[in-house]
Amino acid sequence: MLSIKTADPNDEKVLAITEELSKNLYLRFGSDGKNSFQDWQNDNSKFVFVIAELNNEIAGCGAIRPIDQNIGEVKRMYSKYPGKKIGTTILKFLEDKAITLGYTDLVLETRVKNESAIAFYQKQGYKIIPNYGKYKDRPEAICLGKSLNQNS
Repeated sequence: MLSIKTADPNDEKVLAITEELSKNLYLRFGSDGKNSFQDWQNDNSKFVFVIAELNNEIAGCGAIRPIDQNIGEVKRMYSKYPGKKIGTTILKFLEDKAITLGYTDLVLETRVKNESAIAFYQKQGYKIIPNYGKYKDRPEAICLGKSLNQNS
């Protein structure tokens, strides 16, 4: 049984899954992504961190943080077990939560080399957008975005 729930990313039990993600990213791309996740604000309701539990094991995670009042950024998406719809379930939960928090769009960055992530997000309706923020002049980065407006 897969369940998604909000969590504190600094909780000791949760740290194991984010550390696993960081190690995975470092092995695959030479960067652990931690420097893009340092300004977390637990007391800000626009920041959302979730974990996926599968048979009482933390098997994935994901987060949203605000870029501005209307745009949220998807961060720290990870699924420990491919093919079990963990990533899809986490992303859907985050999108639904983003709508309730008043976000109109979600954006994210991944590496150009991370072809599986790019394909995953495109399958979920995300489109390639111009690189934003600190990713603007980074050719190794690719940014994607999705409108959360149900009418578009």
